[in-house]
Amino acid sequence: MNKLKRNAGLIWIMLGPTGMYYLVQTAATEIAKKPGIDTQIQWGVFIVVFLPIVIGFVLFGVYALTGNYDHLPEDSTELDDYDAKPI
Repeated sequence: MNKLKRNAGLIWIMLGPTGMYYLVQTAATEIAKKPGIDTQIQWGVFIVVFLPIVIGFVLFGVYALTGNYDHLPEDSTELDDYDAKPI
């Protein structure tokens, strides 16, 4: 299962920038179709909102790839002894 989590980390790392690329490409296409300030603002907001989500995808993937999710605590007593691995 840990191997699956680490391989899924690679998928998350690739999913973030790929999604951002397609979002920007779609925004450029839509702005070219209907060049107006309302369209530019709309797609600008979409990109600004999606950017932190992309960063989260990549960080989640990095943590999965480095093994930070190999052992998840099963009860609250394990939280006190948990030492997170630095990246």
